Amino acid sequence: MSDRPTAAGIAPPDTRLADDATQLVRDTADELIYHHSRRVYFFGALQGRRRGLSFDPELLYIGAMFHDLGLAEEHRASGRRFEVDSADEARRFLQARGVPEDSVRRVWTAIALHTTPGVPQYMEPEVALVTAGVEYDVLGIGYHDLTQEERDEVVALHPRPDFKRRILAAFAAGIRPKPETTFGNVKADVLEHFVPGFERGDFVRTIQGSPWPE
Repeated sequence: MSDRPTAAGIAPPDTRLADDATQLVRDTADELIYHHSRRVYFFGALQGRRRGLSFDPELLYIGAMFHDLGLAEEHRASGRRFEVDSADEARRFLQARGVPEDSVRRVWTAIALHTTPGVPQYMEPEVALVTAGVEYDVLGIGYHDLTQEERDEVVALHPRPDFKRRILAAFAAGIRPKPETTFGNVKADVLEHFVPGFERGDFVRTIQGSPWPE
């Protein structure tokens, strides 16, 4: 398949499941999300190799490819965190193809937790590495863990023109209609920067204003 090139010794899985996932993302997401998701797979797999982790490349690939699908317009009225909408899309995709439930759970968890720092790295490798790939591509966390050559090979396959501005705009568009879903997570920062009048939820005020009398 033409979408199976190699970068830094890493290639997407040569399976029907991976091919179907690639085609679905190609059909439903724009180029920004497609290229970002592919880079997340490559960077996650490279971090897994560097850390000596044994992981299922197919599950890592599905997690990477689906992790931002919940930003799409059809999910903006769901009332759920976009990470959950993305994870549910992956679960439906996998269950429809008879994937075992433990594998489905790993992928769902990897996607649902990919913006929850401090937790995924202690879980299964596929869960840890989806987050590692996202953190590498979006935040630059662990940037120098990989070589310049490795980075260049991945970006040559999946370029990131004006990526910082464009991914922030995609985040803002995807979560602006459901600001309540950002309570306690990093996406509140996005709305605070890009949505005039947004007020983030406050954990302390929530406790103090709860209906408990004491």
